[in-house]
Amino acid sequence: MTNIRKLLNELANQEKQLPQTQFVAPCVAGGKVRTRMSGMIYTFTPKPVNFEGWGIFQPVDIQTAAVVEEAILPQIGEYLQQFKPLKLRLAHVLQGQTWLAYPVNEADMRQRYGICKPVAVHLVSDGNRFDVIIARTDGATWWFDECDRRSDPFVVEQLKANIKRAILPKQLHFPGITPEMRTVYHLVSQKAQEFDALHQQKRDENRLRNALKLGGGELQEFRARKDHWVIEWMTGNGEYHTSAISKDDLTVISAGICLSGEDYKFDLQSLVAVVEQRDLF
Repeated sequence: MTNIRKLLNELANQEKQLPQTQFVAPCVAGGKVRTRMSGMIYTFTPKPVNFEGWGIFQPVDIQTAAVVEEAILPQIGEYLQQFKPLKLRLAHVLQGQTWLAYPVNEADMRQRYGICKPVAVHLVSDGNRFDVIIARTDGATWWFDECDRRSDPFVVEQLKANIKRAILPKQLHFPGITPEMRTVYHLVSQKAQEFDALHQQKRDENRLRNALKLGGGELQEFRARKDHWVIEWMTGNGEYHTSAISKDDLTVISAGICLSGEDYKFDLQSLVAVVEQRDLF
């Protein structure tokens, strides 16, 4: 009983000293900060609550810690030196300063941490997609340390060049490529604007092709304009035509043949039959 009372008294005295204590900690937007004192871990809500970055905090009470000032690089470095480093390659931003990243060496990560998977790295202050970084984990969360200046710039250049051309992951190839590079390329491609445009183009193509097919025609080529497509297509009897089709509802803006000004009455599907029977007009 004496030991328990002694422990409780020590904890009470320690909590009284909290407002006089300052500590360095990382904080993600909307998250909390933690510190260890005499073997006890304390968790605080930062003030201001939207703070994101490395800060020097001072407890206001048992639940809240105010940001005194931003931590400087030597303080951040001293904090991170507690944890072992791992090389990761950046994929894309998840939110704020948090990036998704993938290990440069899958076997290394699996051996050291028992897992091999993409991880969220917080407070990434430098680097871009495909860059190799050094990150450190406290066992639960990964924190950005620095960019790996010794990584091969050729790899980054190749990956960026291929993503800019919207090369599909299964078609990716260049000298020295590794499975890890393919995986991070796949992760990047899922969020890359270059692939958004490619996917939209494919959806547009399928939409036009299916409408023509239902009418008995076949799409050859198409070009996008602001509010319509210019399509080149072929009828079932082998005649080629060029038409302007609305993006909104596939109605005909210009059939490419004389419809006596009544082009707008038809859509792409019905246009095929109209063109094939134009001798009726």
